Amino acid sequence: MISFVGKKGLVLGIANQRSIAHGVAAELSKLGAELALTYAPDPKGRFERFIRKSAEELGATHVLPLDVSDDSQLEACFAALDEAWDGMDFVVHSVAFADRAELELAFTETTRKGWDLAMGISAYSLIPIARESARLMRKNGGGSIVGMTFIGSVLAVPNYHVMGPAKAALEAIIRGLARELGPENIRCNAVSAGALRTLSSSGISQFAEMMKVAGEHAALQRNVTVEEVAQATAFLLSGAASGITGQSIYVDGGFNIMAN
Repeated sequence: MISFVGKKGLVLGIANQRSIAHGVAAELSKLGAELALTYAPDPKGRFERFIRKSAEELGATHVLPLDVSDDSQLEACFAALDEAWDGMDFVVHSVAFADRAELELAFTETTRKGWDLAMGISAYSLIPIARESARLMRKNGGGSIVGMTFIGSVLAVPNYHVMGPAKAALEAIIRGLARELGPENIRCNAVSAGALRTLSSSGISQFAEMMKVAGEHAALQRNVTVEEVAQATAFLLSGAASGITGQSIYVDGGFNIMAN
């Protein structure tokens, strides 16, 4: 039985109850973890209200504002956690964004601005997050970082466009971080989740058809659930996966192994 009793960590990227990040936070909370959650900037305050409500339901002890494209907010977030916890055991990076208009364009029409935005938020942001979190993990003798990816990193998925290179970059970043931070007992992995209905996937044209095809062609002949992705993430974050780092673990019902 995996236990996170006495473990503290940060979950980034909760947008609503269908978010992979929300499922992961719920699983970690169930296993005894002490959680900190963040909310993205929103002029109407909707994200903050939802995250604060989720924090109450999940028993999260800290709710912090965090725009991952703002270095000052990143530093303030981790400074607050360092003061409160004086150490950290895990981080879940489930942050991805592309301008919806970019996903509706032909891939060859991707704009420089759209590219920079998707890459900056979906991939680069993990680098400063890892830098800041590693500083806290060293106090606990190590830790674990997990990022969320998708098979569009290695396959040309219809209508995924700029997010494919962004996820490929994220996976490369995770390998680089695993190599650099490994000597300090800090592990870095990715979970490549199968097609799921989330706020992010709602921006992909014909995603419902993509889910149907994925379920039909997966080895298990079904789509996976958020709960299954969350359980795999908890495993990678736990001591049960102490020998695993730099990997992208597919939780997609075996879709990635199929020839057709």
